[in-house]
Amino acid sequence: MAPELERQLAAYHPCCEQEAVDRDVMLRFLRENTDAFTRENLVAHFTASSWIVNSSRTHALMAWHNLYRAWSWTGGHADGETDLLSVALREAREETGLVHVAPVFPEIFSLETLWVEGHEKRGKYVPCHLHLNVTYLLEADAGDALRAKPDENSGVRWFMLDEAVEASTEEWMRARVYEKLNRKVRALG
Repeated sequence: MAPELERQLAAYHPCCEQEAVDRDVMLRFLRENTDAFTRENLVAHFTASSWIVNSSRTHALMAWHNLYRAWSWTGGHADGETDLLSVALREAREETGLVHVAPVFPEIFSLETLWVEGHEKRGKYVPCHLHLNVTYLLEADAGDALRAKPDENSGVRWFMLDEAVEASTEEWMRARVYEKLNRKVRALG
């Protein structure tokens, strides 16, 4: 069990029906599964992502994801860690080379239940499953040198907020996730 994440999920105010439904799914899954944070749960497991913006919040950082062949946010598996903000920060640094990156605030920024198609990873088949994804808003120094993480992505770059949405070729992610994240960033002022 992860009491802090359960508290954060319960306290989270969904911005739309998708987030409300996903929050309820996540809370139930968290309460009913002792392996909710490991890939050994082949049905679903928790992941953490981040929407990384510059200090003026005019640009978002995206990586060219090798598996999905699309520009996308950063993030990854919890792999047993229940502090998903720490997971999001670790993945942001590992996938982009960022040194100066921090949460805009420590609370959850967005929630998404994401479908992952079956695929090969490191020579082993991974079946279709769900990522119970918790997203954090991070701010980074746009002057930091960027680098790809070749086993996961083959490019990292800053996009203006609307261009970040347009750069993604994943229609569902564009419409349901990235546009929502940009609306939320703009609402912060």
